[in-house]
Amino acid sequence: MSKFNFDQYPSFGLQDLDVIDKTTVFQGFFRLDRYTLRHKLFAGGWSEPMKREVFERGHAVVVLPYNAQTDELVLIEQFRVGAASSSASPWLLEVIAGMIEPGESAEQVAIREAEEEAGLTINELWPMLSYLSSPGGTTERIQLFLGRLKQPVQPGVFGLAEEHEDIKVHVLSRTDAMQLLAEQKIDNAASVIALQWLALNLNQVKQRWGD
Repeated sequence: MSKFNFDQYPSFGLQDLDVIDKTTVFQGFFRLDRYTLRHKLFAGGWSEPMKREVFERGHAVVVLPYNAQTDELVLIEQFRVGAASSSASPWLLEVIAGMIEPGESAEQVAIREAEEEAGLTINELWPMLSYLSSPGGTTERIQLFLGRLKQPVQPGVFGLAEEHEDIKVHVLSRTDAMQLLAEQKIDNAASVIALQWLALNLNQVKQRWGD
């Protein structure tokens, strides 16, 4: 088996993409753009021109509040229309999340959304990772943070009425959250990734935040 050559990845760059045309075909709560493009081929030369629709919704921030002293975390429950066609219930257990508005940093969004969606004051953030949510059809990139909890959390219902948010806050032990994950009762990507990151980095987090 050949060894992966890190120096040869990625094989191509933006200069190897030719965008022939870009047209907005729908503008509503979200935007849909149609691209006509071609790109370099691994075997050499260029592909034939092709059309691709791309869902434009901006970039998002996720924050998982965690108390390293009590080994508890906060998840929220809310209605998600996209889950209705394939899930037993469209009310999902999730991490806190929000879209980046013009002029905002990812850290500012994490702090704002923690307050709006869960009534939490988060003063310290630990960048986990960022990832493309579905690069075959959307440009969205999601930045994940671990948020340091140091005060008791009061469960309740939060969210902005003008954004039709109806959000229930849950305080769980980390072990209970991981059990829900193992039972596939938490099945949305950002929450799965955030909880798995915490599991992989738990010792380091407790060393830094456990005092």
